[in-house]
Amino acid sequence: MIDGPDAEDAIATFLFAHGAGAGMDHAFMTIVAAGLAAHNIQVVRFNFPYMVKRAEDGKKRPPDRQPKLLLDFQTHIEQFDNGKLVIGGKSMGGRMASLMVTDIAAETPQVNNCASKVRGVACLGFPFHPPAKPENYRGDHLATITVPTLILQGERDTFGIRSEVEQWPFSPQVDCQFLADGDHGFKPRKASGHTEAENIAIAIAVLATFIKDCVSEC
Repeated sequence: MIDGPDAEDAIATFLFAHGAGAGMDHAFMTIVAAGLAAHNIQVVRFNFPYMVKRAEDGKKRPPDRQPKLLLDFQTHIEQFDNGKLVIGGKSMGGRMASLMVTDIAAETPQVNNCASKVRGVACLGFPFHPPAKPENYRGDHLATITVPTLILQGERDTFGIRSEVEQWPFSPQVDCQFLADGDHGFKPRKASGHTEAENIAIAIAVLATFIKDCVSEC
């Protein structure tokens, strides 16, 4: 699914992967894609293989194993590589995007490190660990990542709250920004004085600027 202008007219292309439990048509994905399209950024959304099957027969399935997810991501990178490509995703999709530009991807048969084709990586709600299991940390590769990387994280995201995230070592290429009182989908509590719409609007604005900066030297 493509939102926004044609690749030739867009300032950049953002390859946007979904999270583990909802596909490319989820409201969050749709709102962010429309917001970026308004900034003259082409947004390409796609479903991982397990979600394609779910759309076909309506049966819920767990996510494919990491090697299959990475291989599928690579096929989309190769299809839409135009010299001004930024990749990313919501939760699991963002984590897979960040892995695509590391040696972890290259260790998977048939999958290459795609750093040379990707101008930047953006992760919206990074799943640093399963809720209530901080010992199962999934962000080690972020300490050595060499591609410009933006992480947008809700301050109270149960997959990595702000106080945890600020203690972890990241590469100088990583810029982690927080959405006020946001949960994993950036939704704040009513008592906070912030709104979900405001947080998502801020996320879109920051993301659009990041994408533009990544391709500014193309």
